[in-house]
Amino acid sequence: METTHVNAPFKPLVQQSKHNTTSWIGHRHGETNELISGQTFTCPAAGSLDCIEIFSVYVNKKMPVDLTLYPFDTDNKIWGTALATATVEFSAADTGKWIAFPLKGLKLDKGRVYGFKLHTDEGLLGIGEAAGCADQLPYAGGMEWAADNKNQAGKYFSYLSLAFKIDVRA
Repeated sequence: METTHVNAPFKPLVQQSKHNTTSWIGHRHGETNELISGQTFTCPAAGSLDCIEIFSVYVNKKMPVDLTLYPFDTDNKIWGTALATATVEFSAADTGKWIAFPLKGLKLDKGRVYGFKLHTDEGLLGIGEAAGCADQLPYAGGMEWAADNKNQAGKYFSYLSLAFKIDVRA
């Protein structure tokens, strides 16, 4: 499905739209440990970024969610300096929908690896996630990343992938 804006159509340059499980960000009421989730991806072509979409599986209350985009060094598993951040207000009505984080105009380079992190400290958000196995990866162009405020380095998983779309202008 292609989304159209007034100025020009955009289409997913990179996407992994399947989901058979859930990744969590934020925290449940009364907990202090904040879960953070992210995804890396290799850009197959140069383009002007319009937005990054994620699939919302569960929203427990109204809350702001931040998505920050970074360059990513796959050899050393290092997040670079933040390129852009977008904040979107989620509500329970967003459960089961693709939600766009606007990042208009940022230039993406062909062959470069990028990553985004999702964070909220005001509730609990379930994000669509695909689980695979060593010989059947859900998305071979990157890795899912999961961390919390006690383990900021986090862990990387090649057999997991968030459900996401990287939308660029045609």
